[in-house]
Amino acid sequence: MPLSRRALLTAGGAAALLAAAPAPATARPGPRAANTIRHIPLQGAVNVRDLGGYLTYDGARVRHGLAYRGDHLGKLTDADVATLGGLGLGAVVDLRIPLEVGYDGADRLPAGTAPVARPVTDNGLFGQLLAAIGSRDPVRQEEMLGGGRAAAFMTGVYRTFVTEPANRAALATTLRDFADPRRGPLLVHCTSGKDRTGWTSWLLLTLLGVPASSARADYLASNTFRAAHDARVREGLKQGGLMQNPELIVPLQEVRTEYLDAALDQVRTSYGSLFRYVSVGLGLDPRELPALRERLVLGA
Repeated sequence: MPLSRRALLTAGGAAALLAAAPAPATARPGPRAANTIRHIPLQGAVNVRDLGGYLTYDGARVRHGLAYRGDHLGKLTDADVATLGGLGLGAVVDLRIPLEVGYDGADRLPAGTAPVARPVTDNGLFGQLLAAIGSRDPVRQEEMLGGGRAAAFMTGVYRTFVTEPANRAALATTLRDFADPRRGPLLVHCTSGKDRTGWTSWLLLTLLGVPASSARADYLASNTFRAAHDARVREGLKQGGLMQNPELIVPLQEVRTEYLDAALDQVRTSYGSLFRYVSVGLGLDPRELPALRERLVLGA
């Protein structure tokens, strides 16, 4: 029996929702749970999406045009900037660390859109990737990335979303921004729009009452939208003589259920439940959760 709208809007209902174990990745949604991901095609970014449209447990729907996720916006064309201008964005939250901004460039944004620098650590991922590729040494690259080490590094990155106080503070502020009508439509992004942005988006959708299967599908969709671009990157590394075996970076380019599950396992280890992670770890008052849902869910 689906949770009532009233139950979802109360602290007790939110606690019941957040304390529930996430559904397995293979769980099939019910007949009303089909969702279409709203991708925004751009020339200079490949993973920009509207988080609206998802059905919630009680049959409501996440509003379109208020919450967006994306990859870095430093290489947007003039046409791309015009497209973003049509979204009416009030602010763009950039989760990249300074090293990434220096490498890929600052965001190109429409006039009137406020840039917000809010770094979330990648646990050294970007620097390690640059070091491995820059070495041009296949032996060193294998030592750094092969034998499951790249995937293990990624699970460590995801655990820092839960363990690092600065990361929790950045995430809490971003969730509050999504709930604040004074902010206008908000876009959050990192470099690839898949890990830091993926965790933020997964958590936002979960707090809004989107079923676990749908929130997980949104997370995994980065693989679809990034596949062609990432394949070109690997081919360029090989053709440029930087890597003999560019397949070594695939675990760093992809999102995987094991990465998301690593963060959730850390949530259980550190806080016991997702609700306590949100209320204690992020410091969100349970009374703030209804405000988030009221703004972003149609009919809430």
